[in-house]
Amino acid sequence: MQFDLDNALSWLDNQEEDDEINMVQGRRESLKTCDFSSGKWVYDQTYPLYDSNCPYLSTAVTCQKNGRPDSDYEKWKWKPHSCPIPRFDALEFLRKMRKKRIMLVGDSIMRNQWESLVCLVQSVVPTDRKTLTYNGPTMAFHVLDFETSIEFCWAPFLVELKKEHGKKRVLHLDLIEENAKYWRGADVLVFDSAHWWTHSEKWSSWDYLMEGNNVYRNLNPMVAYEKGLITWAKWVDLNLDPRTTRIIFRSMSPRHNRENGWKCYNQREPLGFASHPHVPQQMMVLQDVLRRMRFPVYLQDITTMSALRRDGHPSVYARAVGQDEKQHLKDYTSDCSHWCLPGVPDVWNEMLSAFL
Repeated sequence: MQFDLDNALSWLDNQEEDDEINMVQGRRESLKTCDFSSGKWVYDQTYPLYDSNCPYLSTAVTCQKNGRPDSDYEKWKWKPHSCPIPRFDALEFLRKMRKKRIMLVGDSIMRNQWESLVCLVQSVVPTDRKTLTYNGPTMAFHVLDFETSIEFCWAPFLVELKKEHGKKRVLHLDLIEENAKYWRGADVLVFDSAHWWTHSEKWSSWDYLMEGNNVYRNLNPMVAYEKGLITWAKWVDLNLDPRTTRIIFRSMSPRHNRENGWKCYNQREPLGFASHPHVPQQMMVLQDVLRRMRFPVYLQDITTMSALRRDGHPSVYARAVGQDEKQHLKDYTSDCSHWCLPGVPDVWNEMLSAFL
């Protein structure tokens, strides 16, 4: 069944063109002149920009603390072909974000990126001038002297997943406000949503899909993804103002877990190049929806560059591994989806800082 994108986005066609919005659209065009997504990884002794003792890291990403024997994966810098990415400068970032809220919205890999961003910033902030607060599905790191907050909001589908009908998990493709109410008022919003849509039967994140009164037991995941993204796009177009809010949509983080999740185990350096840069289907769906939006959303493409970094995942070091266990590592699960920190998401945040 082909989903009719033109029809679903027809609410846009009736709106009057607005010079100021066209001016903001120009911002997107100017960013296109510098393509950060095409380049190569270069070894740089001056990295990482923080260490795994950063107090805001969750155990699953502190690979050094968990016993990973090598550390070179922390020292690779992304070098685009057409222009350099400036090294992350925490004070400069805070100056740009003074009196602003930046919120990262999505799944556990977006949480991975949020932890990276907080660790990149926190070392320049005195201990008594930073706090962490929690509110529903959100957590916020506050830098008091700059009146800045760096926030994360858990919403892996963007649209609403609810438990109902006798504990069944129902994904509502056309409902978003329960999640979106937390996004209002943010000055910069960074979104991702891809992984949870493609979990296989056994790991599927929902029991049913709903759209209006229609209930689906099985629906092509890419059709469902498109419907969910259109609900998000419609919310953004109708509720946010490009003169006051910047939106970045980060492309999907690649997984290296073919071969039962062992594809990233014991990898020690990046691949030199992608022989066939694979464009995931999610990326094509996402580009199609963004193209039709009135609001200028910047697509941050990290997919191909990160695909070269199969050395950057926790693998078996997503938990503390003792000396005895090292003899039997093959008995454990290997995480080839998330990223060790310091590591690859630090580069995503250097790109993000350059955009801002």
